[in-house]
Amino acid sequence: MKKIYLVDDQPISNFITKKLIELEGFEGHVKDFTDPEVAFESVVKDENALIFLDLNMPVMNGWDFLEAMKNKNVRHQIIILTSSTSKIDRDKAKEYPCVLKYMVKPMNKKKFSELSDYLKAS
Repeated sequence: MKKIYLVDDQPISNFITKKLIELEGFEGHVKDFTDPEVAFESVVKDENALIFLDLNMPVMNGWDFLEAMKNKNVRHQIIILTSSTSKIDRDKAKEYPCVLKYMVKPMNKKKFSELSDYLKAS
């Protein structure tokens, strides 16, 4: 079974996402990180994870995280979960084949239900 990693510097965002994942019935391992650098060290050692990634974080932002994955040839599936509604960010996300979906916070059950296929594949 696939692992899910939540990478967001805001603990409340990780908490909400984790609860929504549980409501969708996912019973696998969910690990959350508020420090993207620590998260990256963990995901490098893993294979075939689904990562919910925020873009706007201090020190290492979501784009830095994606670039680090690319540079280390780390292959995980990414769902961007961000407050950014910028078309520039949406377009940039399309440049990364690992990005499955771009979603704007705040998340709710209705929005999250769009992800059920990704979670079932986990």
